[in-house]
Amino acid sequence: MRSARAFVQDAPRDDALRFRTVAEGDMAFVHALYAQARAAELAPVPWSQDAKDAFLAEQAALQHRHYVANYPGADLLVIENESGPIGRVYVYRSPAEIRIMDIALMPDWRNRGIGTRLLNEIFDEARATRSTVTLHVEPDNPAQRLYLRLGFRLIEHRGVYDFLGWDPVDASS
Repeated sequence: MRSARAFVQDAPRDDALRFRTVAEGDMAFVHALYAQARAAELAPVPWSQDAKDAFLAEQAALQHRHYVANYPGADLLVIENESGPIGRVYVYRSPAEIRIMDIALMPDWRNRGIGTRLLNEIFDEARATRSTVTLHVEPDNPAQRLYLRLGFRLIEHRGVYDFLGWDPVDASS
């Protein structure tokens, strides 16, 4: 019987994706993924590329430490396929909520339906556990369109982020 939990490590999958816990040896990849996602924000900043790279590496490390310290027991997973790491998905579960802390793919792996598949797996878990799914996203993030198309609703604006939620009860009606 398949587990209700999304992204079970070493579980066979039809799409050849694998999930494994982020290890110390993955930090260069995690930093690179973070940096490519934030590069556009720093483009207008009049710093040297070395300064931008150092800043992004520091921010990625701080973010990772924050997640580890503030979300004990969260799944911090690297997404891999036969070519190696292609993204990450960080998920924290509490009794009534599944929080998507981060979901990111390298640019070459975007717009292939992977994000939609991953979100649908989280929705399946939410239905099975009767949990809501929540996440924070910047209002101008292109992923916002995907989230809204899949049924997320704005819960509230929280500073520079929108806090979105998906409820399996609402989704079934």
